Amino acid sequence: MGRIVLVTGGNRGIGAAIARAFLAAGDTVAVASRSGEAPEGCHGFVCDVSDTASVEACFDAVERDLGPVEVAVANAGITRDGLIMRMSDDDIDAVLNTNLFGALRVSRRAAKGMLRLRRGRIIFIGSVVGLLGSAGQTNYAAAKAALVGLARSLAREVGGRGITVNVIAPGFVETDMTAELPEERRAQIIAGVPLGRYAQPEEVADVATFLASPAAGYITGAVVPVDGGLGMGH
Repeated sequence: MGRIVLVTGGNRGIGAAIARAFLAAGDTVAVASRSGEAPEGCHGFVCDVSDTASVEACFDAVERDLGPVEVAVANAGITRDGLIMRMSDDDIDAVLNTNLFGALRVSRRAAKGMLRLRRGRIIFIGSVVGLLGSAGQTNYAAAKAALVGLARSLAREVGGRGITVNVIAPGFVETDMTAELPEERRAQIIAGVPLGRYAQPEEVADVATFLASPAAGYITGAVVPVDGGLGMGH
């Protein structure tokens, strides 16, 4: 397809799988991360989504070096888990500033270029936790739930210019982070998933490339679960 695709947090885990999937589809992929690292074949750019100036500078660099961004995937995120009674202001602020406000900054900057092009795809990587809830993750769940309102409001703002905005809500995915969980906890998680297994990062990436494809041209404001049925009905 030969488009310019920007993936935040695309240097590892789900983000890296998404970046590789777009690359395999023939797109030029810019990966924005704090380290500036990127999967082989992708173009790495330094970006801290919690800082507006950093986001603006990253997009400026991508547009200068590669061209206007036609697909933006807001994937960067962090966790600061804990019971709310013990959660510090910093734990709350850091997660909201990265997972929610970071996605807002990225989509705001991406939309500027897409409005000029009169086309574009914006994809937020949410979580089943934002729909189902998760004890010990109130800050994370709040941020991920808010992405739905962000996406649907933005979809109404920019739809007339041929821009779609959607959310992917993964469940538990096989990544370095989940691999570190104790085996007992992994078994508990899988017991609650109707399909009885973790997702592979590539299964999330497949949905991202679909939502950015011509086949999804009439899909906007949607929340697409990739959770093995864990959040069914939410």
